Amino acid sequence: MSTNRRPPTDAATSARMARQRRTGTGPELALRRELHRRGLRYFVDRAPLRGQRRRADLVFPRLRVAVYVDGCFWHRCPQHATDPKHNSQWWADKLSGNVARDRATDAALAAAGWQVVRVWEHEDAAAAADRVQAKLAERAN
Repeated sequence: MSTNRRPPTDAATSARMARQRRTGTGPELALRRELHRRGLRYFVDRAPLRGQRRRADLVFPRLRVAVYVDGCFWHRCPQHATDPKHNSQWWADKLSGNVARDRATDAALAAAGWQVVRVWEHEDAAAAADRVQAKLAERAN
């Protein structure tokens, strides 16, 4: 099943998936709090490139740094990715498409002179903030 049509799902699964947040997730908020505590200011949920629908979780436009906080399930974390048992082919296609879109976004931003920092949802917020801060310092010089 390689079409984009969603397979039928039961009501409980539909309700659970509808509750998934696109922005303002716990890991994202923890990273935002840590970066703000360090005195860094940023834009939230913003497209780094004009005309691009793909939005970054945090954007530092002056230094051209975009930060994405990726969920382990949705973006296929090498440590925590799981494969759904129901509608497995549809999910495999969907999740591999997400990863391909992430790589295309990274390439488009790099071509436009941006740096991308990808943070997994399971990463410690302070360690992730260290990586973001290091990238910002690198771009400032």
